[in-house]
Order: sequence, then C-alpha cells, then structure tokens
Amino acid sequence: MIVVAGICFALIVLVIIVSMLLRRQLREKYATLWIIIGLAILVLAIFPGLLVGLTHLLGVEVPSNLIFALAIVLLVGVALHLSWELSQAEDEVRRVAEDVAILRAEVEELRTDLGRPGGEPETRDEG
Repeated sequence: MIVVAGICFALIVLVIIVSMLLRRQLREKYATLWIIIGLAILVLAIFPGLLVGLTHLLGVEVPSNLIFALAIVLLVGVALHLSWELSQAEDEVRRVAEDVAILRAEVEELRTDLGRPGGEPETRDEG
C-alpha cells in the first residue's frame, strides 16, 4: 500500500509542476530541480529496494533516516539558492532605483533650464 501511495504522491508532484510551468507560475530554472526530485521520488516508490540498497551502501541504519537527511540537504540547497536569487534581485532593484533618481534629477534640471520650474506643463496657443 505504501508503494501505491508513494507513486501517487510522485505523480501528483509531477502534475503540479507541469501545470505550473504551463500556466507560467514557475520558471524553468526552478522547475528542473523539482522535476528531478519528482522523478527521484517516483523511481524510489516504484523500486523501494533501491532505497534499502542505498542505505546499506552509505552505511545508514534506517532508510527513513536517509530520506530525512537527503530532504535536509535539499532544503538547505534550496534556501541557499533562493537567498542568492534574492541578493541578485536586491542589487538590481538598487541599480534601477539609482538610475531612476538620476533620470528624475536630469528631467527636473531640463525643466528648470526651459523656464518651467516645478514641472509646469507647457501650454501652446493654437489659432
């Protein structure tokens, strides 16, 4: 019964990932990791002996301990990657804000030079 539950869980994860990709709610660079994880869960659910063999190979006593350890490593990796992405985004926002401030100052300077202080709109007399 646990094998069927594992297979169902893996398939649900894969369907969610693909549907989020199709609706553009998840970027490809993030989806790749989650598809690999979903496929790994599916393989381990279909062939539970692989997990037991891997635990013996790595010297882990209980297969569930190996799953928990791998999950912790995965979560630390995801947190580190997202922190790096956030740092990159903050730098980009700062650069854009500085560029906007410079452009705003230049626009105000041009308006002052044209004799329209305070950004008063230019009026034209037609006819």
